[in-house]
Amino acid sequence: MTKQHFGSAHVPLSPAVRAGDFIYISGQVPVGADGTVIIGGIEAQTAKVMENIKAALALAGAELSDVVKTFVILEDAREFAAFNKTYATYFPQNPPARTTIESRLMIDIKIEIEAIAYKPV
Repeated sequence: MTKQHFGSAHVPLSPAVRAGDFIYISGQVPVGADGTVIIGGIEAQTAKVMENIKAALALAGAELSDVVKTFVILEDAREFAAFNKTYATYFPQNPPARTTIESRLMIDIKIEIEAIAYKPV
């Protein structure tokens, strides 16, 4: 099996890595292309993270419908309902398996999401 690394980041990681038929998306955070955290609540930050996931998937020739698993880290579990409302709009049918936890994050943000997609080569 060969691995392909896609994209570059402001930190030492690959936004997307293809390993065979699977694509692993590094934890995406609510930042713009310049690395600046976007301003806004959990809904705005969730939307930006999902757009960043879409962009990382595209680097490897995949899209959100190929996502089979996500891992979500919320900074505050009390924002789960608001997060869920926005997140659901990105997976209107057949949502992926998901784990959601509450934890402090590395920078001052409300959310981070990593994803695994399945897209045969």
